[in-house]
Amino acid sequence: MKTLILSNRVPFPPNSGYPIVVYNTIKGLLKLDVDITLFSINTNKHRIDVDDIYDPVFESIKFHSFDIDTEVNLMGAFLNIFSNESYNVSRFYDDDAAKLLENILRENEFDIIQFEGLFVVPYLDVVKNNSKAKLIYRAHNIVFDVWERLANSERFTPRRKYLQFLARRLKVYETEQINRFHQIFAISEPDRQSILHFGCETCLDVFPVALDFEKYVIDTSKTSFPTLFHLGAMDWRPNKEGLEWFIDEIWPDIEKLNSELRFYVAGKSMPQHFYNYDSDNLVVEGEIFDAVEFMNSKAIMIVPLLSGSGMRVKIIEGMAMKKCIIATSYAAEGINCKNGVDILIADTPDEFYRSILQCITNPNRWREIGENARKTVERDHHISTISERMLSVYQRLVNG
Repeated sequence: MKTLILSNRVPFPPNSGYPIVVYNTIKGLLKLDVDITLFSINTNKHRIDVDDIYDPVFESIKFHSFDIDTEVNLMGAFLNIFSNESYNVSRFYDDDAAKLLENILRENEFDIIQFEGLFVVPYLDVVKNNSKAKLIYRAHNIVFDVWERLANSERFTPRRKYLQFLARRLKVYETEQINRFHQIFAISEPDRQSILHFGCETCLDVFPVALDFEKYVIDTSKTSFPTLFHLGAMDWRPNKEGLEWFIDEIWPDIEKLNSELRFYVAGKSMPQHFYNYDSDNLVVEGEIFDAVEFMNSKAIMIVPLLSGSGMRVKIIEGMAMKKCIIATSYAAEGINCKNGVDILIADTPDEFYRSILQCITNPNRWREIGENARKTVERDHHISTISERMLSVYQRLVNG
């Protein structure tokens, strides 16, 4: 089975949500003897020096990448208003990248070509014109939904209007592309329902985030208590927005609960103003070297997202590390978890306060939830199970 995977980021190292999903997809399929070629857009924002990649998964695939500057350009954004294109998506297309992809397709015959997310879909016509492979679109989230929610939470009217404009353009593009593939993979059941709602007529299955549990080793002797932590990339606006809300509206009351309580904030691209919050009880660490080690050393994970769709990979990882997750409904969306059993759901400052209070006054409570969380993700997110299901879909498409 020869498979070409297209990604809008180089998924090495797998150190945040999108790269983890793509990396584990490749890793799981390699174990099933799938021959994999990867074509990645290497953006300025997430630039990876390909020569510095040392990874056994990387060594096992055929890899191609193309550098593209996808940064927002004021003139480009202005001119885009007068076109029919989505500015969010069009920035990922480059004629020279398309030529490189065309050459790959002419030199190889693939059985399956999988588009990892909306931002590589601009290359769909190139693929259709140069390959007879079965085409799969994997929706990592409902992109326009993320932008609609961001627009709704924006208070500055001109910016809100522009975000609404971007969301409308995205919605048109996203919904138009769905039926151009042979198969759609949604990352969660809510996303599957959304895709059905906007007219999906092709085969549609749910393939959630897959984890290799050998990576998630728990050493409770290194876990400090009472500790809270937040871990997430701060160049993703919903993370930044949610954390600001938690620190401004909720943390001042939480801080008074226990003088020994510590709240650790970590993530790449940490905005400078977050360091102004740094105090004896709130520690802003910025980017960290080892996310698993960081999670292992803390007790309770805070995920205060107010917008977003898809599936929060860091929550899945936290559950794998037996963390007690306290998260908003938005953050937990799409994860097959149950409030009070393997996660705590909190959507208001009062609910966060009460959830944190019960955990730090009753340590057995957060440990029990963490134990249940690990069992949940082992059941629903094991790399072997998900990869075998994915390969069976590949075989059905090719042989059907």
